[in-house]
Amino acid sequence: MLAAQIFAVVIFIAMFLLIVWDKIERHYITLGCGLLTLVVVFGICMRSGKAIWNTLAIKCFAAKDFWYQVSESESKGINWATIVFIAGMMIMVEGMAKAGFFRWLCMKIAYLVKCRTIPVFITFMIMSAVLSMFIDSITVIMFLAAVTVELSQLLKFNPIPMILSEIFCANLGGSATMCGDPPNIIVGTSMGFSFFDFLLNTGAVAGICLIVCVIFFYLVFRKELISENAQPIDMSKLPKPSEAITDKKGFIFSSIIFGIAVVLLVTHSITHLTVASIGTFIAIITLIANAKDALGLLKKVDYKTLLFFIGLFVVVCGLEETGILQYIADFISDISGGNIMLMVAIILWMSAIASAFVDNIPFAATMVPIIQSLAPIVIASGADPNTLAWALSIGTDVGGSATPIGASANVVGTSVAAKNGYPISWGRYCKKLAPATVIVLAISTAYLFVRYL
Repeated sequence: MLAAQIFAVVIFIAMFLLIVWDKIERHYITLGCGLLTLVVVFGICMRSGKAIWNTLAIKCFAAKDFWYQVSESESKGINWATIVFIAGMMIMVEGMAKAGFFRWLCMKIAYLVKCRTIPVFITFMIMSAVLSMFIDSITVIMFLAAVTVELSQLLKFNPIPMILSEIFCANLGGSATMCGDPPNIIVGTSMGFSFFDFLLNTGAVAGICLIVCVIFFYLVFRKELISENAQPIDMSKLPKPSEAITDKKGFIFSSIIFGIAVVLLVTHSITHLTVASIGTFIAIITLIANAKDALGLLKKVDYKTLLFFIGLFVVVCGLEETGILQYIADFISDISGGNIMLMVAIILWMSAIASAFVDNIPFAATMVPIIQSLAPIVIASGADPNTLAWALSIGTDVGGSATPIGASANVVGTSVAAKNGYPISWGRYCKKLAPATVIVLAISTAYLFVRYL
């Protein structure tokens, strides 16, 4: 077992270093490391066909609990529910983008506030957070940043402050719900949480922090956004929101499907439909509504991200099957000395600091089994064991905002800005967003202590 543990740790560390190095595409890294885990750790060192079979978890597709779940069940191996759900939402988002939904929404809101810079700045921050509660933050930032650059050229303001604020609010909004950010999907599907579980717990603190952040960014960026030579805006010369709609019929269908997705996610604790069922259903009706271009939508799905997840789960299973994650859980327990408040603070801040420099998705996948191992200690103290899960979700989601590489939305937003002639340096990014991250983490720490401990 010692050899298996050594190889599992070496493979995991190599995977992390290669992801940070960023010279090889991420899905190649995780798939390669996943294959090494199956062959070297499970096959050669452990000689356990059962470990390989449990990790691949193919049999879960035939299980009733995978599609319809009345009670919580243990999730082991590749988290296929996460993969299926993300794939389904990707197809829905592609259908919405094809019809011009996101561009229309951005232009419509800009018109409602008469394209005045400060109101646009505030409403786009709020919109970024709200949309990221239901749609992947990468997609939200991709469209928001592009429209922000376009508006900045028309209204003559610097788009960088707005893009930075949108990035932060997207990550913050993503922490509010189960489907907002990939780490939350991993935590939710692994621990049997519902949409409302997240909304009532992480969503509550995200709402408080959003108000604080809107005020913070307004005070920080106000002078940069207001031009002394600003001219009155001639609304007649600006593009109309209706011009953004490329397919009226598709736009209507996309809006209806998005509404159905939201309703299903909000009610899935009542209907007992799993996120895998919801993702599959949404994908099917999107493809039916876009029958003529169904193949085109399928081709646009980000399969690289899905493969990245599959390889990642296999590598994490290597740590779990060899007992490494249990050692880490015991270590955190020993450091905290059984003090639950210290344990929650360690998980929150450790998750945040780690997610600022490494991808928060593999970190969340690694930490889920650890907080499950620590749960009995929390229960024994009389506290709510789910507090550890909320600390992990908030830490990974919010912590990633501190640096340009901490979350995928950060990379996308800064890339869109750079492509349009507005490069954002590490110094400028961290100078504005790192303090905001610390503020939100401090508020979240106090929230967790007061509400649960």
